[in-house]
Parts: sequence; C-alpha cells; structure tokens
Amino acid sequence: MTAKVLSFGLQGIEAYPIEIEVDVSWGLPAINVVGLPDSAIRESRERVKSAIKNSGFNWPTERITVSLAPSGVKKEGACFDLGIALGILYATEQINGLKLNDYFILGELSLDGILRPGRGVLPIAMEIAKCGRRNIIIPWENAKEAAIVSGVNVFPVKTLRETVEFLNNPQMPPFKIDLGNLFQESNHYNIDFSEVKGQYLAKRAIEVAVAGGHNIAMIGPPGSGKTMLAKRIPTIMPELTLEEALEVTKIHSVTGNLTNQNGIISTRPFRAPHHSISSVALVGGGPLPIPGEISLAHQGVLFLDELPEFQRASLEALRQPLEDGKINICRIKKSLTFPASFILVVAFNPCPCGYLGDPRKACHCNTTKIDNYIGKISGPLLDRIDIHIELPRVKYKELVEIKEAEASVAIKARIEKARSVQRERFSAEGRSAYGGKNKGIFYNAQMNGKLIKKYCALGNEAKDLLRLALTELGLSARAYDKILKIARTIADLAGSETILAEHISEAVQYRSLDRR
Repeated sequence: MTAKVLSFGLQGIEAYPIEIEVDVSWGLPAINVVGLPDSAIRESRERVKSAIKNSGFNWPTERITVSLAPSGVKKEGACFDLGIALGILYATEQINGLKLNDYFILGELSLDGILRPGRGVLPIAMEIAKCGRRNIIIPWENAKEAAIVSGVNVFPVKTLRETVEFLNNPQMPPFKIDLGNLFQESNHYNIDFSEVKGQYLAKRAIEVAVAGGHNIAMIGPPGSGKTMLAKRIPTIMPELTLEEALEVTKIHSVTGNLTNQNGIISTRPFRAPHHSISSVALVGGGPLPIPGEISLAHQGVLFLDELPEFQRASLEALRQPLEDGKINICRIKKSLTFPASFILVVAFNPCPCGYLGDPRKACHCNTTKIDNYIGKISGPLLDRIDIHIELPRVKYKELVEIKEAEASVAIKARIEKARSVQRERFSAEGRSAYGGKNKGIFYNAQMNGKLIKKYCALGNEAKDLLRLALTELGLSARAYDKILKIARTIADLAGSETILAEHISEAVQYRSLDRR
C-alpha cells in the first residue's frame, strides 16, 4: 500500500513543497529513502523506526520505500521524520489518514517519539500562506514562529502519538498569537548609550553614521571603548517595521539562529564574528548555500573588531555586498541571493601595540610595522567606509563623572528626524520603498554622482573650506564625495536645507585615515 504526505524543504532562505511518498510492499524487511537525501535524512530510518515502536505502534516487516519529490532537488535536514513516520503508519493502516493530505507536516523525531524543533519554519509558513491548503502540523517549540504569518492554521504537537490522535480526531483549535502585542513586548534593548563615559566626538560620529547609513571605522588604543560603543549602535537605529522584522526573522530561522522565544526578532541585529572567520561563514555559501554573518546582520550592524587580523579573502568578499546590499551565491546547479543590507562598523588599534599617539603609554612600533599593520586593510574596502574616527584614552574625570550621558532614545529621535528628511528627498527620485530587495536610494551614503551634484551643492564659503581641506590636509580625490555625503547628513541632522561651512568642517574631521 502507498501513502502520500505533504511537507516543505528549504533552498537558501526560500521554501518549496515536497511530497513524501511511502510504499510498503512484500519483500525483505528494509527501508530505503530516495530523492537525493542528505545523511541526516538517510539516518532518519533508524529514528523513525525507534519512534514508531516506542510510541506503541507496530513496525512493518515488509520492504519500505520512501521517495522525496521532486527527486532532482537535493534535500537536507531532519524535518521530514514526522512525515515519513505518518506515511508508514498510514500505509500499514495503523492510523486514519483521510485527513492527512489536508496538512503540511514538519518535525524531527527523537527515539522515544518526542518532536524536536526545526529550522526554517517561518519561510515555510510564508509559502503555505500562498497555497490552497493552509494547515501545518509542527513541533510545539516552533508554534509562535509559524503563527506570526497570518492566514496559516498552526497545529503544534509534542509527540508522534499526539499527532496521530489529532489526525484521528482533529478537534484542536489552531494556535494563535497577538502579533502586535508580541512585537511591542520584545522590542527593547538591555544596553544604552547613557552607559558610555566620555568619547563625545565618537558618539557624535556614530550618530552621523547611523543617520546617513554610513559605514564607520573606529581607531583607538585598547580600552578606549570601541566595542562598547559598537554594541550600542542598534539602540539608536530606527525601530524595525513589521515587514523588516519578518525578513530578519526569516534569515535567522533558516540558519537555526532564532533563539528568541517569542518567535520574532523585533530589535536590530548586531553580529560580531571573530577575526578567524572564513569567507564562506562571513558571506554565506556551502554545498547547499546558507546565509552567512553579513545576512544575519541584515537591517542591523556588522561589527568587525581587530579588522587587520581578519583574513584578506574574507574582507575582500565584503566589497560586493557593501555596494549592492545583497550577496549572490553561485553554484553549478543553483544561484541564490541573500539580503545583506547593514551598517559596517570596524575597529582596530592605531598600530600593532595599540599605543600610537597615546600620551600615557609609549608606542614601540616603527614606521614599517605601522604601515604593514594598516596595509592589511585593502584600499577598496576602506573606500567603502565613509567615516573614520580616532578614539583617545578615556580620562579619569570622565569615568567618575556623576552626570549621566545622553540616552539612546534622545539620539534616536534626532536620527529618525534626519532619516525622514532623506526618505522624502529620495522618494522624489521615484525610488521604491526600503526593503533590501531593489537598488533604490534610501540614505545619503548611497547617493551616486548625479544625486551628490543635485543635493550637495555648496555655497562659496563651504567651497573655499573644502578646497582648503583637499589641498592643505592632503585629502585624496575619493575623499571629496565622501565628505559631501557626510556633510549632507550633518545638515539633515541640523535641519538645514543647504550645506554650510560648519557642516563641511565637521565632515572633514571624520576622514582621519586620509590624512595619514
């Protein structure tokens, strides 16, 4: 006898339907799984067998063939265990399977029949919402994640036995959540900019960077607060919209990084990979490509501490995503695109020992060592970092200062006001709404030469100051456009329609690496 069970698989961050076909016929007792399964699926034979026995059902003594269709697509993961088990039970007439094809089935089985949570449930639920059948049976731990999608009837179960009882008598109501309240309850941070002592110039540079979507580099000695500042950048970024939160949650769900018990990520991601990370882990890839750290940082911050210590190949792989806001992973049979729109924040010491320019501790590095250290960072990558800021050692009187520094909420209010100006400005250019799926211009940092000419016009005083900076300070030609973009953001924060000399003066301060 044969049985058919409906399920879903994953390719990158997209889901596609799968039919699990089970045939039980006369022959030597064995179970074969076909349809390009990976090792996790092939090993499901033993998991399913033990789960069926330990749940009080009979394991057939005939030959069992399991086919995963479409057969030409590589399948991976253990989420087909429950579907295979139900197909075997239906084919051997141990359950009533009349309602079986009304549901999509997902879940990994333990040896005692308990269901384990899987990854990628959110993108699967999004695809189910587009189907005629909108019912899904999943492990209990994945219920909130799937219920986020409206129009999908979610039926969470804990064991194989419970699943069978539900199919025999489907009286359980669908699992529901109040998405609005859930989104608001989890939308908070445990850290704040008010906790950072001193470093007022760095805080201002970060405010400008977030307001205009500029990438930023922080150079300073050990203990100057580079990491502390970087971790608090998400707290001053505008709140995620529900659409953006679903996009971020989808990526984290596929990679198995969704640790939020509410089933949705409602705060800006902050990713800080170690400098030993490989280029594949950073940008994504693998035999069956999955998103990397740059996609996990989508709509948030990617922080690279000790930048010169990263592998050259890993850093060079960032160039295309920083330009396009996405990463294209090409394989022989498949080409996948993952979103990767983030603010890049990098930090490193001014020299190998870290104390170049420190008034209290002498630097023991010679010029050659310093040049080799900074030279590990390629020019094309630095060209994509608009703001460079040098952090001095924090003074004692700033550390013991009783007065609390400015809170994140106050900084965020100014940033949101500046961003609204930019949205209005670039919407006039006929661009599409923010979402990371197109090539629209949303921030000042993304302006091309035509838009810079249109929106960064300077008065005579500002022109004279910029000309002086380029000639006297030895700034490069490529710094010219960067300074104009930064000055445009500073003007937006100040509520000024025109770029003034004071805005140019501040923007020039944020190009310290060009003066080296």
